[in-house]
Amino acid sequence: MNQEQQDLYRFLVGLGDDAVVLSHRLSEWCSNGPYLEEDIALSNIALDYLGRARMFYQYAVEVEGQGKTEDDIAYYRDERQYTNLLIHELPINDFAFTMVRQFFVDVFYCFYLEGLKQSNDERVAAIATKALKESRYHLKRSEPWITQLSQGTEESRSRVKDALIELENFVGELFIQSDWEKNLVEAGIAVDRQAIQAKWDEYVQSFFAQSDIVVADSCLQIRGGREGIHTEHLGHMLSEMQFVQRAYPGLTW
Repeated sequence: MNQEQQDLYRFLVGLGDDAVVLSHRLSEWCSNGPYLEEDIALSNIALDYLGRARMFYQYAVEVEGQGKTEDDIAYYRDERQYTNLLIHELPINDFAFTMVRQFFVDVFYCFYLEGLKQSNDERVAAIATKALKESRYHLKRSEPWITQLSQGTEESRSRVKDALIELENFVGELFIQSDWEKNLVEAGIAVDRQAIQAKWDEYVQSFFAQSDIVVADSCLQIRGGREGIHTEHLGHMLSEMQFVQRAYPGLTW
């Protein structure tokens, strides 16, 4: 691969990793949701992210041109080879934490994918267009939950505030760009993440203000995900997610 192809490959795998990791996290609510309809809804959102991961992975293996499949990327890489941003890998914690995290990423993806669907790369633009429709629906779901939890009982409001404290250091990584991603921005393929940071801050802070909750801006940053430096949680998650394929190499579905 030439340099542009290498940059594109890393870009696609990173977005795929973000999606597949969050998909697995959300799937952990299956049979554990607060009630049946929410259990099903969270499982369906997990499937949306899994489909998104497959689209990015499938394009990535085509760019690489070594005859691999999306399963090779998902199931045969170790923790340090995964490049997802850290916010996606954090454990689901309680329901309030999951919904605050989901609201944060929903707002981000609505802005990000709106820009990405204008990509000069037609395949990337097509994936972004499909994913954007899903993220808009996800946001319509997460917003009412944030309002309900924030304005509900003293307990639910307290849990939302606890989630905000736990997440505030991880949000800023959504807006960090490595040099190779900057190259793709200049080529018109990727989106300038920093350009949407102020919009994200304004939207999130304005929404929480309706519930009289102050949210810190996204300046604080725990970083490293795109370089393969992760929290202690990812390795444990991958050991579960990859077990069947590792135990039975070459298994097909």
